[in-house]
Amino acid sequence: MLTVIALGGNALLQRGEKGTLKEQIHNAEKAMRSVANLVSQGEQIVITHGNGPQVGAILLQQQWPDTPAMPLNVCGAESQGLIGYILQKTLLNYGVESATVVTQVLVDQNDPAFQNPSKPVGPFYDSPQPGMIDDAGRGYRRVVPSPKPKRIMEIGAIKEMVDKSVVIACGGGGIPIVKHGEKYDGIEAVIDKDCCAELLARELGADRLAIMTDVDYVYTNYGKPDQRCIKEMTTSQALGWMDHFARGSMRPKVESCVAFAEAGGEAVICSLGQLEPALAGKAGTRIYKG
Repeated sequence: MLTVIALGGNALLQRGEKGTLKEQIHNAEKAMRSVANLVSQGEQIVITHGNGPQVGAILLQQQWPDTPAMPLNVCGAESQGLIGYILQKTLLNYGVESATVVTQVLVDQNDPAFQNPSKPVGPFYDSPQPGMIDDAGRGYRRVVPSPKPKRIMEIGAIKEMVDKSVVIACGGGGIPIVKHGEKYDGIEAVIDKDCCAELLARELGADRLAIMTDVDYVYTNYGKPDQRCIKEMTTSQALGWMDHFARGSMRPKVESCVAFAEAGGEAVICSLGQLEPALAGKAGTRIYKG
């Protein structure tokens, strides 16, 4: 049984925390304990993760005088190494061997997203500057394109490693690259983590896709007096309820699970602490073809 587990970027950096290494390792221990239990039961595991808070910190660090600024794709690569190290170190302490693959993901340079940047990244500002938007009332942030992932360039290496260890790959949605003739180049963009997790799961032929977030279930009318948790839904029901799910939050998670389920896999959305019961069908929201 091969399972792709997608961790949200906030899985390692909770609200109200400063983002110290100690805090992130503590949070990683919660998630990786479940991964270690699954491995002990003979499961094959591939982990992908978000990187929003970590990339924000990296971008802030580049604001020091005389520090050469790096493009966003390089900052994404830095975050893959940072988070990969934290997860590997934690898994090692649970007796589980793992390896991080710095992963590039091909996108189409003609993707309409490049004409309509919409993904907020980096630090918050009190007043707008060119190329910024208001991010849910929390402040102004730079926006960048968020193109669709087309191909995971290191998928062959990932496939070879799955039988030998837990693999950590496609962090932050992968490092976006485009092809110019015979040459590949990095590009300033951010690929949606959940969308890339679904592509990774399909290309690996995974049996299950588990997307972990900060709520126990998917809800309709979330945050309202009549909110209702959904313990399971067909892909048809999910498409019909899509307007209930916030863009940039729950919606891409549901969309990715629908795509994976339509391709024949089993998909679940659950909170960080509910991974094992969710995979056993006892927690979270299960999405299946129908």
